[in-house]
Amino acid sequence: MFLPQDIHKLKQDLSIQTRLLGHDLTFKSRWGVFSPRAIDEGTELLTRHLEIGKADNCLDLGCGYGAIGLAVARACPDGEVHMVDKDFVCIELANKNAKLNHIDNVYVYLSDGFLSINKNNYFEQIISNVPAKIGREQLSIILYDAFNALKSDGKITFVTINGLRHFIKDNFKSVFGNYKKLKQGKKYTVARAVKK
Repeated sequence: MFLPQDIHKLKQDLSIQTRLLGHDLTFKSRWGVFSPRAIDEGTELLTRHLEIGKADNCLDLGCGYGAIGLAVARACPDGEVHMVDKDFVCIELANKNAKLNHIDNVYVYLSDGFLSINKNNYFEQIISNVPAKIGREQLSIILYDAFNALKSDGKITFVTINGLRHFIKDNFKSVFGNYKKLKQGKKYTVARAVKK
């Protein structure tokens, strides 16, 4: 139980120092967002298996406070990264973290899935650390929208809890016609499909 004098401190932003995709980054986070004290294991695993081209246009779907999207933006200085989330606190933090890390090739905005993205045949890569409780219906909607948003030969790379790996495999194959498991750890699986 926290005492009243502790609450002011709990309201202050937390700070995370990390290295992702070969770049040192600092993130501000807050209680109430996903993994506020440290980069989570799924994100760590995902970023170890991303291959980002310097001019890629990428989408970080469900960006949280921006760990994946901002690391990707550093890796594609001649491209751009769209970072979306349906939580306005995450959008506020992701924008703050872009400024904090002097990253300006990003567009951070509210979107429930692809509803506010309005891009067809645009992205070389779509990347997401998929929430465990997203629901299969919403995940299906996202995959079909992702197919439309990707350029030909564009890649979608997801990290999910292992309990969703068969669903992702079946649906990547159904929507994209292919599936590749990049890595399965103790808790998470990283998988990729390519738009042919």
